[in-house]
Amino acid sequence: MKQIETDLLVIGAGSGGLSVAAGAVQMGAKVVLLEGHEMGGDCLNFGCVPSKALIASGKTAYAMQNAHPFGIANATPVVDYAKAKDHVDDVIATIAPVDSQERFEALGCKVIRAFGRFTGPQKVVAGDTEITARRIVISTGSSPFVPPIEGLSDVPYLTNETLWELREQPEHLLVIGGGPIGLEMAQAHHRLGCKVTVIEAGKALSKDDPELAEMALDSLRAEGITILEGTAAQAVSEENGIITVKTNTGNGLSGSHILIAVGRRANMDKLDLDKAGIETTATGIKVDDSMKTTNSKVYAIGDVAGGLQFTHVAGYQAGIVIRSALFGLPAKAKTNHMPWATYIQPELAQVGLTEAQAKEQFGSKLEVARFDIHHNDRAIAERKTKGLIKVMVVRGKPVGASIFADQAGELIPIWSLAIANGLKMSNISAMIAPYPTVAEVNKRVAGAYFTPKLFESDRVKKIVGFVQRWLP
Repeated sequence: MKQIETDLLVIGAGSGGLSVAAGAVQMGAKVVLLEGHEMGGDCLNFGCVPSKALIASGKTAYAMQNAHPFGIANATPVVDYAKAKDHVDDVIATIAPVDSQERFEALGCKVIRAFGRFTGPQKVVAGDTEITARRIVISTGSSPFVPPIEGLSDVPYLTNETLWELREQPEHLLVIGGGPIGLEMAQAHHRLGCKVTVIEAGKALSKDDPELAEMALDSLRAEGITILEGTAAQAVSEENGIITVKTNTGNGLSGSHILIAVGRRANMDKLDLDKAGIETTATGIKVDDSMKTTNSKVYAIGDVAGGLQFTHVAGYQAGIVIRSALFGLPAKAKTNHMPWATYIQPELAQVGLTEAQAKEQFGSKLEVARFDIHHNDRAIAERKTKGLIKVMVVRGKPVGASIFADQAGELIPIWSLAIANGLKMSNISAMIAPYPTVAEVNKRVAGAYFTPKLFESDRVKKIVGFVQRWLP
């Protein structure tokens, strides 16, 4: 067996692992990178990138069908589902070189295309090679969780990993799961001409602000998507190419295809973590605030660490690891400024505390600023006026923001910036956005926060009156 010694071993070439490897090797560390599946991980190959590409196809079809308000005749799009998937493949292929083995080898990484498993606290075997590393980073990501539904294993179900291989357009897509993945794919497929039914055991979009989540669900239903909440799938069967889902409500729902989108599970099974003294939890590898596992020489980042499952979280945690593992500096990961977005249309975005969470934590100290998107001139011009922005404020500082609007994912970062840096609402109100832009809503909601303090205050009116009487 070949023997390699290195400064840093990165297990998993997804977004987090690649960020660590690229940063470390360019700063002078010896880096070995292991990947037993696809370079780029889930985000590039099965998640963020392909899903947003298919969503773009759906948006284009929807725009053709709804052009009349702009003085253009509506047109019925002729959808070629296979070519839409070709578009997805092309987008992946365009981005792939950035995550490729060739690029990372050119940077100076030793790339081994094999899965790794621990044989000791600082030793990992991958294929015919044993690597001894001063520090190790586990970034193996997650995989679709397939629930133990009776009969499901006997049915050709889809997940976010296998959906992209499908080239025949579903006549009626049944989606099990009303979270971000399920609803994004539901809307994209509906806009591409499929009938879609979403089956959710609990509350759809349950991690988002309830008021805004309900607005989003109403919008999806208005498009013609069936969303059944409080409906649990109990059994699945197939006969003559028709898939039937039996639910707790007694209904039998039938469709041509079924997509399982009920969550994800951390990829830990192949790692032999016990041989390295690494403990796990119900959701992933146990880590502290510096992303260290119970083995102080080993870090875990991204989905496998069991926290928020977003690509940008893994990238953020990669920076924490680089500061700690390469420079020996104290570094702790925080989540209070971590945003996320669901890319339905309009989009739904969140950072920090929701209104309910903020009320529970701060009680009467909480103030909530609100601004309706239909008052934004750019939104009016583009006829994209659905939505609302809410900002939760405590002692003049935002502690959370919830947005349902077109481009909500583009609007939310300023509130992450504010929370991360302890900015005040006055800092946001001092911002100037070019007119007309959707970004003005961030300034306007800050203005809405100050409105009762300035324009509805008897004290302010008395001060202004006094100054006007005595001002020369």
